[in-house]
Amino acid sequence: MTVIPLSVVPSEPLLRAEQVSIDYAAPGSGFGRAAARVRATHEVSFEVWRGDRFVLLGPSGCGKSTLLKAVAGFVAPTSGSLLLDGRPIVKPGPDRIVVFQEFDQLPPWKTVRQNVMFPLLATGVARAEAQARALHWIAKVGLARFADAYPHTLSGGMKARVAIARALAMQPSILLMDEPFAALDALTRRRMQEELQALWEEEHFTMLFVTHSIEEALVVGNRILLLSPHPGRVRAELNAHQFGLHSGGSPEFQTAAERIHALLFGAGEPGAGEAEGGQAAQTKRAWQS
Repeated sequence: MTVIPLSVVPSEPLLRAEQVSIDYAAPGSGFGRAAARVRATHEVSFEVWRGDRFVLLGPSGCGKSTLLKAVAGFVAPTSGSLLLDGRPIVKPGPDRIVVFQEFDQLPPWKTVRQNVMFPLLATGVARAEAQARALHWIAKVGLARFADAYPHTLSGGMKARVAIARALAMQPSILLMDEPFAALDALTRRRMQEELQALWEEEHFTMLFVTHSIEEALVVGNRILLLSPHPGRVRAELNAHQFGLHSGGSPEFQTAAERIHALLFGAGEPGAGEAEGGQAAQTKRAWQS
């Protein structure tokens, strides 16, 4: 008798944020004065499942990058919890790799190959395996001919590709992307969105992506968490799997973008003591209606 194996559906999310609030010291505080605290995010909850392209979307200053840094282990929440694979996040680790927007994240004295190999070697991967993995991902992002080039000879888009290759070569549980294409021109940004989508379709890695662009959120993500203006609270969580890179001119896409804008800026701020779950459920129902 032939036994057909059953596919196992994960019962728990890969990443869980529960009621996460993050405060930081206000500029100019300290030095003998009581340190003033500023709240970046207020009781934010969300779940990221394996294979998700999960987007944190909100205006500047809403705490979305701060949330991503907390997931990376660079910032500790003031209250609430962050769990990766059921374990608390307490420090940075190779299971979470960040791609930043700055072009100077690549050491200029290292070639493309050496840049991609560097974190692998630093975490104990054997040199032969590190080189094989580096060359694999360099080819995946279309830079095989530039493996021995130095960063100063590369365009902004090419540097972004190197950063993505370096991150994915580490085989992280979740790829963290903090507005990685924000500094690129519009045409290059579009090309990078296309290439990121193509990579995901091949590899189905899990991604947490930060942006303040509604259009980018719709084409990059399959799920979007909307954060209110400062301090960041959950406005809604939306599905965007129906949109893609070629949806931009459609009436449905424009309607979705307008409704997201209304959810972000059209409703009043929830009260500081209001339960986040109620606000998220209310706006999610409004979106789906």
